[in-house]
Amino acid sequence: MELRQLEYFVAVAEEANFTRAAERVNISQSGISAQIRALEREVGAELVDRSSRVATLTVAGKAAVDHARAALQSAAALQRSIDEVNSLVRGRIDVGMVTACTVTPLFDALADFHTDYPGVDLALAEGNSDELISRVRAGGLDMALVGTAAQTPEGMDSLVIVREGLAACVPPGHPLAPATGVSLGEVCAYRVVCLPQGTGIRTVFDDACAVAGLVADIAMAASAPAAVADLAARGMGVGILSESMAGDFTDLVAIPITGVDIDALLALVWSTRSSAAVRELVSRVRTSFFG
Repeated sequence: MELRQLEYFVAVAEEANFTRAAERVNISQSGISAQIRALEREVGAELVDRSSRVATLTVAGKAAVDHARAALQSAAALQRSIDEVNSLVRGRIDVGMVTACTVTPLFDALADFHTDYPGVDLALAEGNSDELISRVRAGGLDMALVGTAAQTPEGMDSLVIVREGLAACVPPGHPLAPATGVSLGEVCAYRVVCLPQGTGIRTVFDDACAVAGLVADIAMAASAPAAVADLAARGMGVGILSESMAGDFTDLVAIPITGVDIDALLALVWSTRSSAAVRELVSRVRTSFFG
């Protein structure tokens, strides 16, 4: 008894027609008929009544069809289990991360995973958050560390790493420097230097301005937080970064932007239909960030 014979038998049972069943399993009608005949000889009973144009199950066929389905499901589960083990022995995981974002815990997780599963190749690609999310959705990336506004993308699994507000970054002599907090309106009274569209922080800033009915004067956009900070330090505009990013630059005064109800999120996202290797790497990332 072969699995393909059970597959053909189930197809005939569900289609009630040899021609449609043959098309479904991609075999000729004579081929599927011959295979089911062989199955009937092996089990010692007729399974399909061929006396009319509609293929119906005999009493024996009705008794057998659920067991045939169960056998096929068990075989598929067996293959999935083997595939998952193999994915941890050999394979490839493509990881994305936002451009110019050095996130040490992510790198620690990648190194830890590589030590335990050296047969799995790890590839790292950079891009803006919108691009990375699209690539995860399309299957071009297995997971990505991205910035988003307010909530993680729908239709995929996610792990929020950081949830925080925005900060205005200015040199010490700037008029805003003495403030302990500034409104979005006060920030927009000056030219602004920020990250490009497609990044989570820029989305938060743009959305907050739209909600407040403000139009920011974007002087420059730079893809790296360090570049935004450098331009702000040179007086090119008020730098807009997340609170944690702003704290990395000691030559600037970082002032929390108040009254913004939209959080900036740094999150790991991955497909809901991921391999065992991807799930294991997600677990390593979770442990690396949160212990």
